[in-house]
Amino acid sequence: MKISEGTKVTIQNLLTVKSVVTILLTAVFAYLAIIGRISGEQFLTIFSVVIAFYFGTQYEKGKGGGEG
Repeated sequence: MKISEGTKVTIQNLLTVKSVVTILLTAVFAYLAIIGRISGEQFLTIFSVVIAFYFGTQYEKGKGGGEG
């Protein structure tokens, strides 16, 4: 099975520290919400902040204004 260059770049981008942290935080807080340790409202607040930060930094990076 041969992997194209575009797929390799996509996989490399997904494995950046910011992406891994975002995915892990999402998974942990989703688990905590499912088992009832945090409320749905708390999950939504935390998740919104994490996703806004992640996509905000990705947007700035795409504009050339980010540092990495």
